[in-house]
Amino acid sequence: MSEHAVVIAGGGPTGMMLAAELTLAGTNVLIVERRPSFKLESSRSRGLHSRTIEVLDQRGVVDRFLAEGKAMQVQAFAGVPMDISDFPTRHNYGMALLQSHFERIMSGWLDELGVPILREREVTSFAQDDSGVDIALSDGTSLRAQYLVGCDGGRSAVRKAAGIDFAGWDPTTCWIHAEVEMAEQPEFGLRGGGGIGPAEGGRVGVTLIEPDVNRTDEPTLEDLRAALIRVDGTDHGVHSPRFISRFTDMTRQAVAYRSGRVLVAGDAAHVHPPMGGQGLNIGVQDSVNLGWKLAQVVKGTSPVSLLDTYQAERRPVGARVLQNTMAQRALGATDERTGALRNFLAELLTMDQPRKHIAGMISGLDVHYDLGEGHPMLGLRMPDLDLATANGPVRVFELLHNAKPVLLNFGDAGALDITAWAERVQLVNASYAGPWELPVLGEVSAPSAVLVRPDGHVAWVGEGRDAGLRDALTTWFGPDQRSGLKISSTRKGARVGRSEMGYLSSATASTSLTDCNPMRRTRNRMSSTPCSTRAARSFIAGRKRADAAVTATPADEIARILRERETRSTPESTLDPIHNSDPARDGDRDSGRSIQPRDPASRDVSAASGGRTIEPITEEDF
Repeated sequence: MSEHAVVIAGGGPTGMMLAAELTLAGTNVLIVERRPSFKLESSRSRGLHSRTIEVLDQRGVVDRFLAEGKAMQVQAFAGVPMDISDFPTRHNYGMALLQSHFERIMSGWLDELGVPILREREVTSFAQDDSGVDIALSDGTSLRAQYLVGCDGGRSAVRKAAGIDFAGWDPTTCWIHAEVEMAEQPEFGLRGGGGIGPAEGGRVGVTLIEPDVNRTDEPTLEDLRAALIRVDGTDHGVHSPRFISRFTDMTRQAVAYRSGRVLVAGDAAHVHPPMGGQGLNIGVQDSVNLGWKLAQVVKGTSPVSLLDTYQAERRPVGARVLQNTMAQRALGATDERTGALRNFLAELLTMDQPRKHIAGMISGLDVHYDLGEGHPMLGLRMPDLDLATANGPVRVFELLHNAKPVLLNFGDAGALDITAWAERVQLVNASYAGPWELPVLGEVSAPSAVLVRPDGHVAWVGEGRDAGLRDALTTWFGPDQRSGLKISSTRKGARVGRSEMGYLSSATASTSLTDCNPMRRTRNRMSSTPCSTRAARSFIAGRKRADAAVTATPADEIARILRERETRSTPESTLDPIHNSDPARDGDRDSGRSIQPRDPASRDVSAASGGRTIEPITEEDF
């Protein structure tokens, strides 16, 4: 049996980014991927937002993507474009880059890092015990890992087998999506709840609403012809499809992001309509948040409780994306009243503050993790400042290329002593004379020191003294090395119980979307107004902070929900709730095979048998 520290199920963008993060942190990782190569049949995601570009810059690989993509203003809300060229970031733009190219570039990076990938195989069953996970694969072989991470898409078999509920709302709309050749040139533009536009290789991209939301069969060329005739009165002589797929506006989120030694990320943790092009981006950012934490737990540097912060920080981000995509879907209706509302919104977004607020959210630049009271920078992403040091000029992001935390000291050299963490944390004495300005928030007071986590978020801010620094170092990077304390990632003699399973161990385990709680199975039955409409109203109301929409659910309510799991369940739709137009997103296409959790008392695991071209501009685009 092959043994690894971490096994990742799914080799799409989320899984590949997580593998890179773990490898940079010195952790033995293996990807299990069902596809024979990184090549994709369909376009899926079409680009990157600013924060994702920053994340790639933090790892020193952004130039590879910029060389093949097209930098442009891609941010939009309900089809209303938003310019972020005035945002204080080195990457104040998005990037048009098809997911197929993104995965190819990522695959080359993983090859350089030496990440092994088992292709044409899937996880078919697993069993957790107190020290690891036994994993059976579709080819009859088995693996042993300390942790298993499901990055296997919206229909995640890992999530289902782990018993993690996928709560939310059923689809209300279904789209057919294709790349084809046409005998006659159609008019390019928005219509039919989607649009028609140019694709790669001279093909034409089509995304149109279908009348039947409950279609579960594979779409055909005849279905596409019917959709074109409904909208244009002709099928334009459509032929030779490169692919045809369907996607819906299903909106769901995992109730928990961890169940013992099994975690979920990306589409396996949250699915939503593709409006705003956010899906791939937040999946990559999930991985950057989780990777260094999981590596520290595996190494014994930090206690397993550090993994609770993954859910506490990333689940609210996912919940907010669910809300904004439902709002955008509601604003996408074609009736005159919704059109008037959309026009009114377009006027609001010409004003600086509303534009910055919404664009900051869509681009990911405003993500704020609640790390307590303190300096405004606490919990936000660290800006990529041009620093002056004794060794010459350096950018902040360059200091994060090896995914190692850094303490930036802007005061007197020697003022901060981190000897006990010297092997884990870089200490850089630096100076910076420019303004400290953050997207959306604006200018803030200059700190005397900043502790930056590997994911680029600020864990501690010094304001003339080192109060709280040791606590922050211990919380995020383990106890004082001089104590000789070695934290074990295994609790000997303990069965994996509910508290250890990662079920909502913090108050942020469940979040609500204003009145639309993703833990509810369907729309709010106390109101005849669909949740998507109430979500749209929430945005029009003009909250001061989008974070205010995400609130903690009391522990007793969480316990009640967990009890109800035993007596009721919600079937997951057979339609894939893909963010970006394809049911195989993140390496996940439902093959009809499901994973069965095996008896944890048994270690005998047997396997079950078994760049540059811009895509069509539609409502599903940026």
